[in-house]
Amino acid sequence: MSELMSAVNALEENIARALLGKREPIRLAVAALLAEGHLLVEDAPGVGKTSLAKAMAKSLNCEFTRLQFTPDMLPSDILGSSVFLPNMGEFEFRKGPVFTNILLADEINRTTPRTQSALLEAMSEGQISLEGKTHPLGSPFFVLATQNPFEFEGTYPLPENQLDRFMMCIEVGYPARDVEKDILKNHRLGDPLDQLQPVMSAEQLRQAHAAVREVKMDESLYDYLLDIVQATRQHEQLQLGVSPRGAITFFKAVQSIAFLAGRAYVVPDDIKHVAVPVLAHRIVAKGMLQEGQRARAQGIIRQILSKVPVPT
Repeated sequence: MSELMSAVNALEENIARALLGKREPIRLAVAALLAEGHLLVEDAPGVGKTSLAKAMAKSLNCEFTRLQFTPDMLPSDILGSSVFLPNMGEFEFRKGPVFTNILLADEINRTTPRTQSALLEAMSEGQISLEGKTHPLGSPFFVLATQNPFEFEGTYPLPENQLDRFMMCIEVGYPARDVEKDILKNHRLGDPLDQLQPVMSAEQLRQAHAAVREVKMDESLYDYLLDIVQATRQHEQLQLGVSPRGAITFFKAVQSIAFLAGRAYVVPDDIKHVAVPVLAHRIVAKGMLQEGQRARAQGIIRQILSKVPVPT
């Protein structure tokens, strides 16, 4: 276990070399990865969304594919398609970019709902179904999608059923001034991403997945977690609360954040730590336009956390 934890710590440190001053987004991203979830990074252009994805990919000895989503992209551009071979007299399936370990779905809200939905089965079940046949994806399989929440021209907002497939939705944010000075100095001789080397293998990542699943939670903490979920369903300002699938995802994220803290058991602070990034994008507030939804949803989750009694 100590060897595995060393690899996980090295993964966080390696990513932090390319994304200075962003320990919290890095920890949440790694937590989603270890919990076998997927991550949506929603923030302004140029703050490090793509750098986070690339740093994760370079730090893992896994296959990485980047997809730049555009309005004219088709499902076959993601999943693949069958090609007729005249000399063989038969069709052969050519795998698409989704057959990878780490998939960066850049600006996912720039493509149509039809193409967005092509990722649903892959993200939920680790497989795709095409032309009556099922094709399993490799393990590990992790989707890191990005979108710009401040630009609405020519975009297609992700529907609730697809948002629910992402374990967490996080922001990177602008760096502090002193950190930004260090960023400028680090780029003097080139992009720090180019210097990153793998520090964790695919097999170690699979071992980490198994270790996260073994993290224990006391009976009272199951009730605490469900009290928070139930409060979203009964909140007067919400028209859509957290689903049972969201509750399961919440539980897995809590296990992962406890594992990253070096514990084999969950404490109440683990639940509080991931509540906003796991739950805020799963709830819908009443009477709010899209551009105000996320901030209000985060505020409601924090309000619920302040009111639900913490077990002692």
